[in-house]
Amino acid sequence: MPAPDPASPVADPAADPVAGPVADLVLPCRDEGPALATLLPRVPAQFRVIVVDNGSTDDTAEVAERLGAHVVRESTPGYGAAVHAGLLAATHDHVAFMDGDGSFDPDQLLPMLDDVRSGRADAALGRRRPVDRRVWPWHARLGNNLIVWWLRRRLGMAAHDIAPMRVLDRRALLDLDVRDRRFGYPVELLQKLTSAGWRVSEHDVDYHPRAEGTRSKVSGSVRGTVRAARDFWRVLS
Repeated sequence: MPAPDPASPVADPAADPVAGPVADLVLPCRDEGPALATLLPRVPAQFRVIVVDNGSTDDTAEVAERLGAHVVRESTPGYGAAVHAGLLAATHDHVAFMDGDGSFDPDQLLPMLDDVRSGRADAALGRRRPVDRRVWPWHARLGNNLIVWWLRRRLGMAAHDIAPMRVLDRRALLDLDVRDRRFGYPVELLQKLTSAGWRVSEHDVDYHPRAEGTRSKVSGSVRGTVRAARDFWRVLS
């Protein structure tokens, strides 16, 4: 059989859905059953989906299993705990992370995956672009902007958001040893990868309203935003 033509799109498994998964996609979830029902069928075939059920009281795990995702149950509450559990369950060389609330388009992970698999970047990060000004409440946007400003000023971080979507090398991420298990996880991640000199690419990603029937643990209320900000600043201190 002749060798695949490198110029052909099917020569790269990331460009050929028939070739099957080439990376894991971790979705940390808590009470996201309504969102997963419409999100999971849209995930590109290049990703093996890992849904981390972080103490849901709805049918999150059942919906995920029915739609073919690998389900991990993490009893320790916290975004970082769910993300880390998903990372430990990943089996491919590259791993993506995205909220499971339906606010992001999983197709937009593909160019990010290509950046990392090709070696053009060590980490590909998403920068939110709200499709509607009501999507991102003022209190959540303010908190995010303050954290990003501090990281860029203090460390020279290249990113302009706290990476709500991201693709990284699995082994390299484990070696970073990110330890926060609450909302401070992405801030610690950005601190450590910046200090380690990782090459970062940043991609604009559409930020949509959450799926109906779900509620944000952070931006859904001023109280949630304050709690997250407290975790962020604890990591920075």
